Amino acid sequence: MSAASPGFIVTLTPNPSIDRTLVLGRPLRRGAVHRIESSGSQAGGKGVNISRACLSADVGTLAVLPADPEDPFVHELTASGIPSRLAPCDGPVRVNLTITEPDGTTTKLNSPGSLASGEVLASLADTLHALADAADWVVLAGSLPPGAPQAWYADLVGELRARTQVAVDTSDAPLLAVVEHLDDAAPHVMKPNGHELATLTGGDGDQLEADPVAAAQAARILVERGVGAVLATLGGHGAVLVTADGAWHARPAPIEVVSTVGAGDSSLFGYLLGDLRALAPTERLALAVAYGTAAAGLPGTTIPERTHVRPDLVDVREIAIHHTARKSYR
Repeated sequence: MSAASPGFIVTLTPNPSIDRTLVLGRPLRRGAVHRIESSGSQAGGKGVNISRACLSADVGTLAVLPADPEDPFVHELTASGIPSRLAPCDGPVRVNLTITEPDGTTTKLNSPGSLASGEVLASLADTLHALADAADWVVLAGSLPPGAPQAWYADLVGELRARTQVAVDTSDAPLLAVVEHLDDAAPHVMKPNGHELATLTGGDGDQLEADPVAAAQAARILVERGVGAVLATLGGHGAVLVTADGAWHARPAPIEVVSTVGAGDSSLFGYLLGDLRALAPTERLALAVAYGTAAAGLPGTTIPERTHVRPDLVDVREIAIHHTARKSYR
């Protein structure tokens, strides 16, 4: 990998979290008493994770989020060297708990977050508008805080897409709202996982993750409605990339999974890094899967360093899928 990468990525994390990880020495059993082998805590959230990855790859970044300047979360961000732009916030940053078992199985307990007033949302949006022209990418990432309209991401895409490239990584109702507005406000990149694709198609998430062709076919519908590229992460089955020019599946090299937290965020960063380097779609996909694989082999929400990432070990193959009849998602 090259020693430096040009570019500037702005990330929005409207519902940031302090990610606390507990590592168990044996499988989790409901109702049992467990002893924790190790633990850790890190300022997190999808956008923050991507900004953290930017630092390790020498990519310029700014993390936009709501938090009080004296919140311990912000102190950790500053200590990590992550530049941030804060919006006023009426409550503390939430705490998310991750429990990791010896085989890599990950259980997450996520808090809802502090209520976001209209003033907070307006401040975040104004910051993005002020930064858009200087950014190569704006990434809208993670859940929305209580109080935010479910279509808020969709509205932001519509406002920003003519000024910069926009990537979206979210789930549940905000994801459905983005899809509902694709005809007017399609992102340049969307990064669902197999289960999130299944919420759109009505299929089974586990089956979709295990079938790259089916996942690519589902992603094709988004592309045909205007999304520039869909990077669908499929857990241990790798990822598929679908654009107007084709579809590809990337299979990762076997690893010992330690924690899957942050793997999807790392994959999205790998793809964006490939774009900044003007790589071909297959190379962007290989870099995305290499980043996600490296993250899954690290504890907690650890974001990979360049030395961890091996795109040369990723097997990328083209997928033949047919164009779909125009349909609506659920």
